[in-house]
Amino acid sequence: MPLAILAVGIVILFILIVKCKLNSFLSLIFVAIFMGFALGLSVDAIVPSITKGLGGTLGGLAIVVSFGAMLGKLMADSGGAQRIATTLIDTFGVKNVRWAVCLTGFVVGLALFYEIGFVLLIPLVFTIAAEAKVNLLEVGIPMAASLSSAHAFLPPHPGPTAIAVIFNADLGTTLIYGFLIAVPTVIIAGPLYFNFVKDLRPEIPQGLYNPKIFKDSEMPSFGISVFTALVPVILMAASAIVKMVLDDSYTIYHVLVFLGNPDIALTISVIIAIFTFGLNRGKSMKEVMESVDSAVKTIAMILLVVAGGGVLKQILIDSGLGSYIGTLIQDAALSPLVMGWLIAAVIRIAVGSATVAALTAGGIIAPLIPITGASPELMVLAVGAGSVILSPPSDPGFWLFKEFFGLTVKGTMRTWCALETIIAVAGLIGVMILNTILF
Repeated sequence: MPLAILAVGIVILFILIVKCKLNSFLSLIFVAIFMGFALGLSVDAIVPSITKGLGGTLGGLAIVVSFGAMLGKLMADSGGAQRIATTLIDTFGVKNVRWAVCLTGFVVGLALFYEIGFVLLIPLVFTIAAEAKVNLLEVGIPMAASLSSAHAFLPPHPGPTAIAVIFNADLGTTLIYGFLIAVPTVIIAGPLYFNFVKDLRPEIPQGLYNPKIFKDSEMPSFGISVFTALVPVILMAASAIVKMVLDDSYTIYHVLVFLGNPDIALTISVIIAIFTFGLNRGKSMKEVMESVDSAVKTIAMILLVVAGGGVLKQILIDSGLGSYIGTLIQDAALSPLVMGWLIAAVIRIAVGSATVAALTAGGIIAPLIPITGASPELMVLAVGAGSVILSPPSDPGFWLFKEFFGLTVKGTMRTWCALETIIAVAGLIGVMILNTILF
């Protein structure tokens, strides 16, 4: 019955958005309330669950998305994004620009959660697409694929790192195995998969890209532009590394962990950008703040839609659906690696959150590792792969991709949901190949 309720809820959500043209945020809230009642949550529990989902999602993303948009707008309005874009295009060539973005996303994704990396890179994606005069998705899909693959497979990314701790897996070995799997996976799900959806040609959203063509003398240097854009990446990467090599008895540990907090890192980057992309370019503070205000107004509805996805996710979690599904297949006679992948995949489809799916599956599968003798490192990668499959409408990442790229629900399924599924399946195949070769 819970699975049937989940299916009905998703169908209703699609009908409200696609057929009835209801606002995505309203649709998500209405369906979340319906599913809360249908899955047995009490009247007293539904509103707190909605509040927790909304607050938890916005609490984790409001500053990051808002400040990320500010950073992107300042970078675009100053010509910094154009400088980075033209340099990458000149270096790699228009025909290979998707590979340049793929590489950029891979590096950025090592230290950042998917949503944070996405927000940081999206202004650059818009600018490169416009400068190179290519399909927006030719640049956007490789970016998303590389970020998501890092999210699934590569420590020091928080997701794989957390699962590795649960499984007592060696982080260095996990990183090596993850890299071997992630590289071919990104190539397939990103640059190559774009060829199957290139008939879709979404427009760059107004307000998130400055169409002005800057003269060379008007733009900041490539070094300044890249440095300012990568400040949050550098700070968060430093935080991830210090957590791996030091304990909390060192002062530098606490300093870098504080500076590497996404909210603090983005705050620092915006302060730097106000100077490097604004005041240092001869702009007044009033002009700089106009860019900041414009950025926040543009992403207001995007934030609400993403938060709506968080509400639906929280309702599904609080109803116990994730744990229910996990226990259904825990006793199946499967390879432990396939079982770990399958549990994570089913929970991901049910509740939406890749992180919740990975950690829940990790808790379920951890006791079986010493019994079955499975490689803890490969188990980390199997669970990571399963945790990103499909990306249902209860995943805030679904709406992030849809809204920023201006796609329909169908278009989002053909692009974002498909590439996530490719990453999940290719990841499992890679895990099984490594398991056959090494063990």
